[in-house]
Amino acid sequence: MKTVSILIVDDEINLTRSLAFALRQAGMDCLETHSGQTGCALAVEKRPDIILLDIRMPGMTGLEVLQWLRQEVPDIPVVMMSAHDDTQDAVTAMKTGAEDYIAKPFDVDELILLIREIDAKRRVQSEVRYLRDRQIANDDFIGNSAAIRLLKSELAAIAESKAKTMLLLGETGVGKGVVARNIHVKSLGADRPFVEVNCATLSENQIEAELFGAEKGALPGLVATRKGLIEIADGGTLFLDEVAELPLNVQASLLNFLETRSFRRLGMPRDLFSDACVIATTNRDLNKEVEAGHFRHDLFFRLNVVPVRLPALKDREGDVGLLLQHFAMRFAEQAGVKPISISKPVSSYLRSYPWPGNVRELKNLIERLTILHAGQTITIEQLPPEIRDAELNEPLSIEDSMQAVERQLVLDALHKSGGKKGRTADQLGISRHALKRKMQRLGIA
Repeated sequence: MKTVSILIVDDEINLTRSLAFALRQAGMDCLETHSGQTGCALAVEKRPDIILLDIRMPGMTGLEVLQWLRQEVPDIPVVMMSAHDDTQDAVTAMKTGAEDYIAKPFDVDELILLIREIDAKRRVQSEVRYLRDRQIANDDFIGNSAAIRLLKSELAAIAESKAKTMLLLGETGVGKGVVARNIHVKSLGADRPFVEVNCATLSENQIEAELFGAEKGALPGLVATRKGLIEIADGGTLFLDEVAELPLNVQASLLNFLETRSFRRLGMPRDLFSDACVIATTNRDLNKEVEAGHFRHDLFFRLNVVPVRLPALKDREGDVGLLLQHFAMRFAEQAGVKPISISKPVSSYLRSYPWPGNVRELKNLIERLTILHAGQTITIEQLPPEIRDAELNEPLSIEDSMQAVERQLVLDALHKSGGKKGRTADQLGISRHALKRKMQRLGIA
């Protein structure tokens, strides 16, 4: 088991040294500092498991440090310490996000017990997050359609290749984030961080510091060095959702990182390095974005080395029923209620529904029905109006049906050949050029 690491931030030098000695005797790693600003910098740089923070310090007070820590490293538990039995300080600290509060003078053995309890809770939470990520990573892989089998084959090949840059394409709601987590949990860096950032939610002023970090003083109000997400994701995965929203100047910095694996925090004179795998996603047509001058062509080519197009739910024939059952069981288990049942008319109706919101829409529907109708057999009348009154997919004509059969045969052959077009053409008894034309006509990427 990994030794728990402690950062002590207290201006009383003698107390800090004696406390650190006692914690080391108890088998813990300790780092000490006597100022709030240095404590902030060490918290970001060293990322200790737990921080012991004094409330009353000259300069930057403990409560000010706590507020900063909750913004920059919200996952690190903080225990506040004070020689003043001030109830108001304790209340303020707990409201600000402190894990606990201990008054000086304290019994060191009691503090050690408290630290071990917090560490055990932290480890359990970490394990829960890991298991949750594994569950989420498998959600959209429920199904046995040719489209999903081909996707699984592509992802297996990507895992074997140990690729460091990937581009996930597809409509909103198809599960790009789920696939990114699936790639992460099956990678060599599964025990390292999975860091997710939605590029569309950050302003142009925020995004560069968020991705690459910033040195103390490089930005107004920055009192300590801030690690960027690329640095935090070292050895793990950086998931850039909606990458087309990045400003052009940040696109240039991202391209440099992808090509050299080096980057600089804002205000830093030297390069740093990160071995993070970068998975980018978008639901936009990047070719059109490049033509419009909104996306760098060189960055597009660099990201497009390993493109993966996720199928829309309407193209996953036969998977709707399996997904309905999967989410019905999952949400019932989470809520501690009996699962809903899907009547035959509803099942038939939902198989014909076009699912414009894809798997996300189906998932939200089942969660809603579980909350409102736990244990019941769902009828058409219980479906929400936007789904119940939707225009369903029309029955296929004979020509369309034959085309659907032909498309399925090509997809099956691609799956059997591992996506290799030469082998697929041989299986189908046609030339590679004829296969290419057929795939274009049938809309197979």
